[in-house]
Amino acid sequence: MTTLNQITTPKSIAIVGASDDKNRIGGRPLSHMIEQKFEGTVYPVNPNREKVQGLKTYPNLQDIPGDLDFVLIAVPAKFVVNVIEDAVKKNARTALIFSSGFSEIGGEGELYQQKIQEICNQSNLRVIGPNCLGLFNSESRFYPTFTSTIDRATPIPGDISIASQSGAYGSHIYMVSHQRGLGIRYWITTGNEADLSVGEAIQLLAEDDNVHTIMAYVESVKNGTQFINALETARQEKKPVILMKVGRSDVGAAAANSHTASLAGEDAIYEEVIRAHGAYRVRSTEEMLDVAYATKPKIYPTGKNLGIVTISGGGGVLMADAASDVGLKVGAMPKEAQKELKEIVPFASPMNPVDVTAQFFNDLAIVPKFTDLMLSQGGYDGIIGFWTSVAGSPRMSQPLLDALKQAMSNYSDKIFINSMVASEDIVRHYEKEGFLSIEDPTRAVVSMAALMYFGEKFNEKIEKIELQSSLKINIPRRKLNELECAEILEKFGINLNKGKLINNIQEIKSLYEDIEDGYVMKVVSRDIQHKTEVGGIAINIKSLTEAETKYNEIIQNVKTKSPKAIIEGVMISPMIKGGVETILGAKVDPVFGPVVMFGLGGIYTEVLKDISFAEAPLNKKLAKKMISRLKSAKMFEGARGLKLNLDHLLDNIVKLSEFIYLYKDVVKEVEMNPLIIKEDMVIGLDALIIPNEEGEKNA
Repeated sequence: MTTLNQITTPKSIAIVGASDDKNRIGGRPLSHMIEQKFEGTVYPVNPNREKVQGLKTYPNLQDIPGDLDFVLIAVPAKFVVNVIEDAVKKNARTALIFSSGFSEIGGEGELYQQKIQEICNQSNLRVIGPNCLGLFNSESRFYPTFTSTIDRATPIPGDISIASQSGAYGSHIYMVSHQRGLGIRYWITTGNEADLSVGEAIQLLAEDDNVHTIMAYVESVKNGTQFINALETARQEKKPVILMKVGRSDVGAAAANSHTASLAGEDAIYEEVIRAHGAYRVRSTEEMLDVAYATKPKIYPTGKNLGIVTISGGGGVLMADAASDVGLKVGAMPKEAQKELKEIVPFASPMNPVDVTAQFFNDLAIVPKFTDLMLSQGGYDGIIGFWTSVAGSPRMSQPLLDALKQAMSNYSDKIFINSMVASEDIVRHYEKEGFLSIEDPTRAVVSMAALMYFGEKFNEKIEKIELQSSLKINIPRRKLNELECAEILEKFGINLNKGKLINNIQEIKSLYEDIEDGYVMKVVSRDIQHKTEVGGIAINIKSLTEAETKYNEIIQNVKTKSPKAIIEGVMISPMIKGGVETILGAKVDPVFGPVVMFGLGGIYTEVLKDISFAEAPLNKKLAKKMISRLKSAKMFEGARGLKLNLDHLLDNIVKLSEFIYLYKDVVKEVEMNPLIIKEDMVIGLDALIIPNEEGEKNA
């Protein structure tokens, strides 16, 4: 079993391609470890020199006496496989490859990388890279990296660590973290990930007792299960994972077969996985640093009620708005507590935000009094104090800090963030006393929201899903028409508006009956997925004559617009009027597996994109949480007297989630759009099942 210690704390390292030039890729890591006094043994490998940077060199790995722990490779790609084979012979535990020219260029480089993977699979060697910027362990002063940031900013050991697929951006995160005063213990970049992935790097960091907070930069994930396990390990260990996942554009949506596939683009699935497994997604490096900084006290409020104490009414309103934007509650102080606050400062605003006014300058004693009342009676889970530049005044700084220490002396489990403008020395002094300082008040609110998010996720009970169905259905491994799709889903207990198949005018006459809401007619063809595009649908049919006319029109439209499609008939079914149009779908994501989607449907599907995702399978509790994440959530809770059958809806979501989970090896996508929600029923008006590509090939 691989451990972080195995990778980051070797006793011996060979640098293949070691250079005497400290500025070259093969020279920098050697220079780093000499200057930083790495305590292990370093063996430079260079057949063209007797010494490199004052150390004896070796022609190749085999000439080095004894076994090796770590092999660092900085030679052209065509030589790397041979070096990896030699590393296995030397019983090396880890090899790190700087060299580029592998899968990122394709062709021969792809073959080189495949060979490296084969060697890893057949040995105990772990490989980091290729095309990798390296890693470091600041505690053991181990620096197998050629990043120039080490020269300019020697890492300060701390309990925050970084995992990044990008070497250059990983260096950027490290550098700005250092400038922010954050101590970084481990820094790991994974490059092309022939073996070690960013998911496994997060896993190793989560398992290490010296790591408290993890910052991660992710472009894509190859092994979804491994990535999820890493996030879950961090959550179980109550270690925040602050994750920047880039690539939020609609990658792949243009080739999607259904609304579900187009809406469930790559980023939508990542967003759900990150949320579901307790990591916190950031959109900027600034936010990443703010949140990492805010985790330093290791206090994660379990509620979302924010108290704001301020010397500026305007600042208080600004923060209240920001709190609303990120889903925090700024609850009012109890009336009795407000009365006490008014007795202390008659002209204060005691609601929340609590404005202590300019009286703050005359009597700093009001700070602990106000804060104590807010914590003891307000029920706030965290407090932000907005002091503008007052705290930066040498005359006011220490008295305010003393007042805050007094205020928080009985609330060690509560977090207090200061928003203030002060010198670095004053800020550091506050930090040593346990008080965070984030200059911008909006950023302070966002950071508090992140801490509350972690508090919620760390204490969230993991739902154990027990499948309600064990039904075995034979799903043909070929294209399916709508009637076939409806029959399959109905067997699974999902209600659909399945009609009768007709193939000529005479059959219409034998089936037709006058009904109040009329009929809908749709072409049935396994070659046509989007019927409206070929004129294959007619609605509000109120007479036999109209039905006969529409039948002929549908057949003619399809023959004209899709001449190669095989028409299997026309389906006629009762019109379903009223209710709320929604979409319920599911797909098998190539990375994370089966997921289910629900949201507003019909014409609103692509326009509003008010949709929510969840990993399948679900139970009703999780299905309800899924609905609660919609912008339109209150609609399903009966807003403005709207009566909808929520229980039946939850049942349908659960059933479809189990369907895609049980048939993930056969079904690629499934969708009902629209799914009509009414007071007395939940019914799908259209059914689509798309077999997976493997199923189609085996048909």
